[in-house]
Amino acid sequence: MLRAVGSLLRLGRGLTVRCGPGAPLEATRRPAPALPPRGLPCYSSGGAPSNSGPQGHVPASIWVAFAAGEIHRVPTQRRPSQFDKKILLWTGRFKSMEEIPPRIPPEMIDTARNKARVKACYIMIGLTIIACFAVIVSAKRAVERHESLTSWNLAKKAKWREEAALAAQAKAK
Repeated sequence: MLRAVGSLLRLGRGLTVRCGPGAPLEATRRPAPALPPRGLPCYSSGGAPSNSGPQGHVPASIWVAFAAGEIHRVPTQRRPSQFDKKILLWTGRFKSMEEIPPRIPPEMIDTARNKARVKACYIMIGLTIIACFAVIVSAKRAVERHESLTSWNLAKKAKWREEAALAAQAKAK
């Protein structure tokens, strides 16, 4: 938890929360110009860079400063793998590989994976229905030829009995 004594949490542009023991959050908000600026560009939902302005702004990182003065960067965007890029293309989030930015929010990748998972399920449902119709057609053709699983099983067991009888005659000689 960040509710340690004397800890700072940078929430947005110039807004820092100092969490002290027993202090309410609203009473301790103050601007913090001393924290370093973010170094990574931000991308809006359309995929175009937006370096300023709160509208459509996705923060590139959250800065956490503790009482000792150490500043830790907690990334909120990550680099997509090749598989992630293919999923983003397949789900229609981007039109080409060149449009995909180097860093993407994890929520965008999770949403694309969920859409891909649903699409894959729909494809499997469709293939299962097609396979069911193929089995029905195959079974109807087998009925026309007077074939059934029972007749196949009886013929197979009769063949095994004949082979066993031949093997027994060969041993008796």
